[in-house]
Formats: sequence, C-alpha cells, structure tokens
Amino acid sequence: MSRNTVAEQLVRTLISAGVTRIYGVVGDSLNPVVDAVHEIDGIEWIHVRNEETAAFAASAQAQVDGGLAVCAGSCGPGNTHLVQGLYDAQRSGAPVLALASHIPSHQIGTGFFQETHPERLFADVTEFRELVAHPKQMPRLARIAIQHALGAPGVAVLVLPGDIAGEKAVGPADTTPVTAGNAVSQPAEEDVEALARRIESADRISLFCGAGVRDAHPEVMDLAERLKAPVGHTLRGKEWIQYDNPYDVGMIGLLGYGACYDALQGADLTILLGCDFPYDDFLPKRNVVQVDHDPRRLGRRVPLELGVQGDVGATLRALQGRIRERTDVRFLDEMLRRHERALTKVVDAYTRNIEHHTPIHPEYVAGILDDVAPDDTVFTVDTGMNNVWAARYLTPNGRRRVIGSFTHGTMANALPHAIGAAYAAPERRIVSMSGDGGLSMLLGELITVVQHRLPITTVVFDNSSLGMVRLEMMVDGMPAFQTDHPPVDYAAIAKAIGMRSIRVERPTDVRAAFEDALSADEPVLVDVVTDPNALSVPSRITAGQVTGFALSAGRTVLQGGVGTMIDMARSNLRNIPRP
Repeated sequence: MSRNTVAEQLVRTLISAGVTRIYGVVGDSLNPVVDAVHEIDGIEWIHVRNEETAAFAASAQAQVDGGLAVCAGSCGPGNTHLVQGLYDAQRSGAPVLALASHIPSHQIGTGFFQETHPERLFADVTEFRELVAHPKQMPRLARIAIQHALGAPGVAVLVLPGDIAGEKAVGPADTTPVTAGNAVSQPAEEDVEALARRIESADRISLFCGAGVRDAHPEVMDLAERLKAPVGHTLRGKEWIQYDNPYDVGMIGLLGYGACYDALQGADLTILLGCDFPYDDFLPKRNVVQVDHDPRRLGRRVPLELGVQGDVGATLRALQGRIRERTDVRFLDEMLRRHERALTKVVDAYTRNIEHHTPIHPEYVAGILDDVAPDDTVFTVDTGMNNVWAARYLTPNGRRRVIGSFTHGTMANALPHAIGAAYAAPERRIVSMSGDGGLSMLLGELITVVQHRLPITTVVFDNSSLGMVRLEMMVDGMPAFQTDHPPVDYAAIAKAIGMRSIRVERPTDVRAAFEDALSADEPVLVDVVTDPNALSVPSRITAGQVTGFALSAGRTVLQGGVGTMIDMARSNLRNIPRP
C-alpha cells in the first residue's frame, strides 16, 4: 500500500528515467527504499552479497545496455563497500547512480553508530554527491543526480538519511524526460586543417586506437587504407577496432603482443584516436597528435604536436577530401610482417604436446573458449592473467563484448560484472572468465547467481596462484612469495550451493566441458585446473626487466600464444593493398 513517502517519490522518479532494478543489500537505513521497491510495480530489487558487487553489476549493466543503472548501500559499511565498484564504474565511464543511505539526520555529526561522511567518502568517485536533508529537496536532487550520471557519463551519488526517506513526500515524482550524453562533438575547422597538414607532411604514419573509436570503425579503416597505416589498439579498444581490420598490429603495454610497439616507435607521426593509455613508457614521445571528444585527456600522457577535441568518427569524416591517398606500402608491409613473425614465434608455447600437458595450459583453455562461445557472447574478465588471455585469445567480431576493470584494475570484478551483464542482455550468453584469486574474494556471489537463476557460465582459471602478482615480482627480480595458496575444488563448492558444475583436469576434456556448459540454460561453473607456471611477458621488455626475470629464477616464463590472431595476421599479409 502506497504511503507517499520520499522513498516512493524517489523510486517513481527512477522508473520514469528507465530504471527497472536496483542492486544492493537490504537493511536498516535503506529499508524505506526497499519497501518502496516492493510496493511499486515496474522495478525490482536484485539482492547481492556485497555492495561492492552491486556497484560492479550496475557498471556492467550500464556498459552493455547504455542506460542508467542503480545500486544502493546502507549507512556506514554499506557505503564503504560501494566505493570499490563505483571507482570501476567511474573510470569505465558507466552511467551509474548510487543511493547511499545515511544515519538519522538529527544524529549526523555526533559520532553515531555506523556514521561516516558520504560526501567526503565519495569525493574521489564523482563530482556529484549531494545530501537530501529535507523532503522538499526530493525529487529535484534525484533528477539532477540522474542527469549527471547520464550526461558525464559516470557516477552520481545521492545521500539519503533513512528517516528522511520515510517521511511524507512533498509533491509528485519527477517524470520529465532525461537526456543521455549522446551529442557528437564536432572538431573545430582550424583543428581539422591543422591535422590534415600534419598528416600530409608525414611519410610513416601509425594509428593507435582506444575505446573512443566505438562507432567509428568504418572511418578508422578508411583512414588506415588511405594512409597505408598500421593500426594498434588498447585493451579497451580491442573489441571496437580489431575485427575486419587488415592493418592490425596488436597491442602495446604489459598485456601487449605483436608489432604495435614497433609501429608506434617507427612512425614519424602517431595519431592517438579516442585513447587514454596510461602506460606512457610504451608510447612515442615525439610527433604525436591526439583526437578525443574530452579535451581533458589531450596531452596528459605524452607531449603533443596537436590536440583535436572532437568525436573520432566526426573528426575523421571531416578529414575526408583533405588528405591524399598513399601508394607507398613499405612501412605497413614491414609492420605486418613483424606482427606475423612475432605471433608465429610464440605460438609453440601453447601448442607443443598440449593434449598431454597437465596442469592445463591456460592459453589453450582461453583459445578453446573463444572457439566455442557464441558470436554475441558478453565476456567479463577478472584482472590479472585473465586480462592477458582475454587480450590475446578472445576474437572480436563487432558483436561480442569484453568487459573488465581495465582502468581501475581491481580483483574480483568478473563475476559481479557478469551478474549485471546477465540482466542487461538476457538473450545473450554471459561468460565470466574468473581467476581463482578473484573468484575467492567475492565467492558468495555464486549464491547470488543461483538465487536469481542467472544462466551465467563461470569459467575458473584455477591455478592456485596470483599469477599476475607472481609475474610482477619476477620482473622486479624477487622470488615469488605469498602468491600461492592450497588447491581448492571450486566445482565442489558450486555443487554444494546448488549450482551445476564441471571440473576439468585433462586438456582433452576442455572442449566438451565448454560445449556442455554453454548449451545449458542455467548457471554452470567450469573449474579448469591450469598451470601456474604459464606466465606471459609483454611484447616489449627492458633490459632491467630481463635481468629481473633472470634473478627470480624459479619459475618458467612462457610467452603466451595468440590463438586465432596468428591466422588473422597471416591473412592480412595476403590482403594488404598494393600500389
């Protein structure tokens, strides 16, 4: 029965903005909001085990469906749990509204039970974090918070004391339309002319693409064809630019592979397109231009010859007709050959005697998963070595999605992300590539998956080790220490909570296990026992890093193979344009 409370007013305002669910953990100061969700049709409460998961799930939902997603945390610890996932959402550019409930308003400032200061707590997560101190502020503050989250896009936090949430509302809900930040940023004419002049004066040009090339694939390919330019990408840019790309030379960075580093360093002009790559040691420090819709990103990684504010697609369309088409393919040919050689050189690392190698090579597992998964799969990827396997094995096609904590870099994100993705895209297959370290950190969310009957396939790369941490220690010349833990049968744990599970210990069983799990219309966990010694080094390492590997002496370091990308590289050599 409606009580016409501030909480109900808030919930109706959320529904008007297209919100259909709230992720969170019920309790104390949140109770009025939870009760409102219970009483009002058109919205549901998704119960999770940790508010961190609520924020991760909201982030993934927003990244998959593009709409506003909402999570909630109760006062004190509930809010502090939210912070981790909200950092990830903010740095991923996901439109997320967090409802941070608060202690009774008259107790604020007294050191009351579970008192925190949410306006300070979330200061580094969002520019918008406001306290509802009086019923008259609702729903106006809710409307502003929604618009901020959609417009940035990013995180907005609405702080709501439990007693205020339970008071009588003053006026109706806000049902006015909200506007997402879909406007296309057009570059200034003088910037386009300056960019064209830079391009015309250069002989060897390389393109480096980030997530900002989303929706600009045809324009980037047209530019690469006209300039005969190799195209590299970041991990976040991979899904948007690597497919149908005869100019692909791979990635740079700690997860890198192929000839991307050589292509960028060997060019006399590097064009950064929609990317904010943080590892500037891998980027050229001269003759760089950058295109980005957000002017705050221009030049913050490396010095620029020119920065152009503008949507990537709009900027490249504006360039058409201003630059000549090249016929010299020598630089492109050389980079494509280096790329193919680099991939061929390391492919034996995961193919030699693979059907007899136990524990199983994780590269092999990732390659089979890529082959078996449907073409529209949404993959969620744990931070660590799973990032490497995803970067090197998951083949983009313009329909698949790959979501991870690629900028915040937190552990344990894959399964919570998968929960949000499952709600955002119930018609698609959702696969969580979970490391055993990440999964164990938020292991209780397997119960969430079972409770809501989410048909998520959780693939556990079970090597009883924190593989990326081990690699980091080796690079620094340290022996691996406290990176290993006792073996755990995650399939048995999943079975104990009512989830169907498969444990795989032999490589010959991997394909059948994945085919079985991916055909099921129910939650399935596939626990694959993988080799903890299978570590991957970057495509470009320094002399100091080589020394570090030598000093660490105690583990085998394998350059991870690259799956079907070697076929792509060889195909590109056959199909590059000729004068």
